[in-house]
Amino acid sequence: MKVAVYGRSSNEKVLNFLINLLGKLEDLNIDYTLYEPFYKHFKDHNALITHDPEVFNTHMEIRKDVDYIFSLGGDGTLLHTLEFVNDSGIPILGINLGRLGFLSSITTDELDLAMQAILKGNYVIEKKSLLSLTCNKEIFKSTPYAMNEFTIQRKDTFTMITVHTFINGELLNTYWADGVIIATPTGSTGYSLSCNGPIIYPNCNNFVVTPVAPHNLYVRPIVVPDDVVISFEVEGRNDSFYATLDSRKEVIDSSYQIAVKKASFTANLLRLNDASFLNAIRDKLMWGQDQRN
Repeated sequence: MKVAVYGRSSNEKVLNFLINLLGKLEDLNIDYTLYEPFYKHFKDHNALITHDPEVFNTHMEIRKDVDYIFSLGGDGTLLHTLEFVNDSGIPILGINLGRLGFLSSITTDELDLAMQAILKGNYVIEKKSLLSLTCNKEIFKSTPYAMNEFTIQRKDTFTMITVHTFINGELLNTYWADGVIIATPTGSTGYSLSCNGPIIYPNCNNFVVTPVAPHNLYVRPIVVPDDVVISFEVEGRNDSFYATLDSRKEVIDSSYQIAVKKASFTANLLRLNDASFLNAIRDKLMWGQDQRN
């Protein structure tokens, strides 16, 4: 068995956990490779490793011989693992060293439990649908995919933009707004939710189109099937706009012809058997809790 370890933060909490994790992997005779920029944060720390470890920088270096990728951080860190997993199907174990932890569901206290679950195969693979982006110009390079959402947003802070949005070539709506979000069921609990979008239950075959601060108050989010192609034409007083895939951002202009659809593959998140979406939203969103105290 071989594990790829990915992280971005370099604080004391992450360092202490990484030392603990690598010690357990070595005790269990599990091979590992570390994301090189992440490893370089701690390279001079004597307590980390007694030898130079194997490192990786691209998805091509891990796609053939890695069985799992461990994401150390919050949900944003886990979303970044898509750049390395790509379409390989490698299961992702998200270990929450951040705050909210919808996607990175394993706590630091559950590391031993998670390792035993992996060794015994006693876990669940949760398949997450992805958005796939196409464009008439190069954008987002080799990873034009998102687990949470795709957005088009204004670049300046003074004027709205106009986003003509089409479903299978038919006009859905012209949004005069700060932007538009296309969210997956996974992303429905993120940015879209903060813009009054609905929560979509996992494994529903839908996307949600959510305007960001629309000029017309009667314009509301709409849920659409995920077998459609959603395309855009963007106008504005400013010559450039932002396009995002999860936490990655590119600057575009009105000459970019962008369309998104469901990707032909999924992201595979490793969950412990007792993990539950309903438990997660009750816990993370504090549903049913009395907030009057």
